[in-house]
Amino acid sequence: MSLSLRFAAGSHKGMIREGNEDSGYAGPRLLAIADGMGGQAAGEVASSEVISALVTLDDDVPGSDILTSLGTAVQRANDQLRMMVEEDPQLEGMGTTLTALLWTGQRLGLVHVGDSRAYLLRDGVLTQITQDHTWVQRLVDEGRITEEEATTHPQRSLLMRALGSGDHVEPDLSIREVRAGDRYLICSDGLSGVVSHQTMEETLAAYQEPQQTVQELIQLALRGGGPDNITVIVADVLDVDGGDGPAGRLSDTPVVVGAVAESQPLLNDGGAMQTPAGRASGLGRSGQPPAGGFGPPGSGDDLGYGGMPPEDGGYGTYSERDLRKPRGAGRRWFKRIFFTLLVLALVGAGAYGGWRWTQTQYFVGANDGHVALYRGISQDLAWVSLSKVEKDHPDIELKYLPSYQQRQVEETIAGSSLAKAEAKIRELGAQATACRKQEEARAAAAARPSAPPSEEQAGGTAGSTKPKPTPTTAVPSPGPTLTEDEKRLASNCGKQ
Repeated sequence: MSLSLRFAAGSHKGMIREGNEDSGYAGPRLLAIADGMGGQAAGEVASSEVISALVTLDDDVPGSDILTSLGTAVQRANDQLRMMVEEDPQLEGMGTTLTALLWTGQRLGLVHVGDSRAYLLRDGVLTQITQDHTWVQRLVDEGRITEEEATTHPQRSLLMRALGSGDHVEPDLSIREVRAGDRYLICSDGLSGVVSHQTMEETLAAYQEPQQTVQELIQLALRGGGPDNITVIVADVLDVDGGDGPAGRLSDTPVVVGAVAESQPLLNDGGAMQTPAGRASGLGRSGQPPAGGFGPPGSGDDLGYGGMPPEDGGYGTYSERDLRKPRGAGRRWFKRIFFTLLVLALVGAGAYGGWRWTQTQYFVGANDGHVALYRGISQDLAWVSLSKVEKDHPDIELKYLPSYQQRQVEETIAGSSLAKAEAKIRELGAQATACRKQEEARAAAAARPSAPPSEEQAGGTAGSTKPKPTPTTAVPSPGPTLTEDEKRLASNCGKQ
């Protein structure tokens, strides 16, 4: 069985955002979406740079170790973003998510950082195959909030991991076994944050052409208000041995959408660029889609998908209201300023509310070899620490705790409230004291000398010799005495 991908991609800036900070690429071997963030145009720059760094993976069939190829490419992209920030301080704070699939012909390598998502539709069931690197997902994993609460949490977009946020990035890497009939979806949170899982499943399970499915998903997000940029890639795994039906209409023409499409210069090389990545770099914002491509090159314009609206008679075209632009420069700039201030106010209020919430949380952790009480949560938010030492306890040394408690403290113990965290500190203090006393008592016992032998044991008889005076020696301390409670706790000291 010979398998191949049939793919399509599209991007739209949404109904509120002034520009498109998403970038997407779909080729015969590489499918990738990056959702940029940062002030000014930094988000567009970040997502474009990351996609441009990865697109070389589409040139050749990957080797056996595709995860190494993906991991190296992602680290190279992250290094490029950090270098750009060093050269231009105004870009400080820019970053981007990344979710990408690399196709070998039989398997897919998956790399993921941030809150863009990848899904698999198999046998009519849609499954999310990535995990969001967000604050609220961490709260869900820790059992602090439910999945339903996470969908409406005011801080649901705060990222815990992103490219560009540090010198080293830790992406999630995995291998996906594929089978004919599988359908993959990669999308930015402009789709997954607006359209429900059930609706996406029903739309994908209709098994329309990938380009039609991309258009319908984007339109669903627009009908939901389109509060964010929307970028979608749909790819079908097909058995091409038959050479007929949909498999016979496969095209290897790459598709570039979003910010990266706007940033690519048009090439006048008469078609000299032969590699997929080379052809992709020439797509730019051309007026016509490439012949035979299932996904036209897009830039996120209001007409959607590179100036190509849905065909008549499909599941609907954009309404006049969707496509209408404000008339007059004065009104346009007024709306821009108004929405900018509104977004800044909402983000500022949400961030402040989130920070205030962290200051009501407490946990127990390690600090230079001993126990400490922390205020906040045991995570950093990209560039910002969300915790600080509330009270140090140098008297509770980790070395005196049982091994399992040492691991718990090093991994942090959530206390939620101050009272619960302080109660845990007292419990650890009592355990450390019992183990320390037990160790000191054993040391004292080992240092105590044994009793001297009697004359008879030495081989003499009574009265036959004059006893020699025994030199006086200091008697070592018997060591600390453990209370009954401490004896009970001391039984835990050797536990692993």
